[in-house]
Amino acid sequence: MTHSGRKQEDGERYRAILETAARLICERGYEGTSMQEIAAACRMTKAGLYHHVQSKEQLLLDIMKYGMDVFEEQVLSKVEGMEDPVERLRQCMRLNIELVTRGWSKEVTIILHEHATLHGEARAYIDGRKKRYVRFLEKSFAEAVRTGRIRPVLPTVAAFSFLGMVLWIYKWFQPDGRLTVEQISDGMVDLLFTGLVNPTTQASTEPGAPVLSIVPPSVAGGES
Repeated sequence: MTHSGRKQEDGERYRAILETAARLICERGYEGTSMQEIAAACRMTKAGLYHHVQSKEQLLLDIMKYGMDVFEEQVLSKVEGMEDPVERLRQCMRLNIELVTRGWSKEVTIILHEHATLHGEARAYIDGRKKRYVRFLEKSFAEAVRTGRIRPVLPTVAAFSFLGMVLWIYKWFQPDGRLTVEQISDGMVDLLFTGLVNPTTQASTEPGAPVLSIVPPSVAGGES
């Protein structure tokens, strides 16, 4: 079975509907996109569309479910088993950046952009799946602190700093812009896990001051 209890043979067709609807909603917003427009983009009648989905809100929920499925498959499942918590977090950031910058990942963008559109049980369900990601990040940062891989930080602050950096990319990233996905990924990983302050400069100007980095001074100093 697939989304909303559909038979397996209907899964591919419904995924195509979700992807088409996601593209339109990203372009026009949820309120600005009608079911008639979605049906036309899918080369279906409106009645035909309603054969696959009960309502517009159900369609939005299924898009978000699909987006969470994609995220968990392309990001979480690939890093959860990594032993080193810092490498786990670094790789998670890279994979998450790659996902939100791909042109086809509109379902993931909708999870971010239309997060307040759902109501009741539908919203609680999606919020629950998103919280799983937050808990994963918090636990990974806490483990990195506990094992001495990073200096003491508040795991919740670190987790939401991580998310704030990554999840805002969809607002400004341009696929044909001057920055490549690799440049953004490398820059953000370096920024979060090495920091802005040059430890050599700080040591010479502020004797005894702590290095403002999320990693120990030996790593922040540039060891390979």
